[in-house]
Amino acid sequence: MIIKQVRLSQQAKDQLSRLKGKTGIKNWNILCRWALTYSLGEKTLPTDTLLAADSNLEMSWYTFGGDYYEIYEALVKAWCVTMGLPTDKEAVSKYFRLNLERGIAHLCGTGFIKSLDDLLKLAVED
Repeated sequence: MIIKQVRLSQQAKDQLSRLKGKTGIKNWNILCRWALTYSLGEKTLPTDTLLAADSNLEMSWYTFGGDYYEIYEALVKAWCVTMGLPTDKEAVSKYFRLNLERGIAHLCGTGFIKSLDDLLKLAVED
């Protein structure tokens, strides 16, 4: 398990709230999974910044990943390997959080996502 609890910044929570409204997806964890995998698909490192965990949006690692929590951990570790980063628990946890926050910001900031269909189109793009 990468981390026990996933706690987001207030900014990320606000961005997720907007995405919930646009997509109709009601569960935070589902949107967070989309955000993580979107960010992991980027070819760059997320900005290495200190992340505030200042919102009341918190979920367990098992809630985040659902039945597939092990796959999400493996995806983050594989991304770390691809990027030439260490794969110890601390590094994987750090880059999980950085990618999650970056993914949320990108999904909210694209201006492209106005509906669930727009989000789904991301899954089939090159």
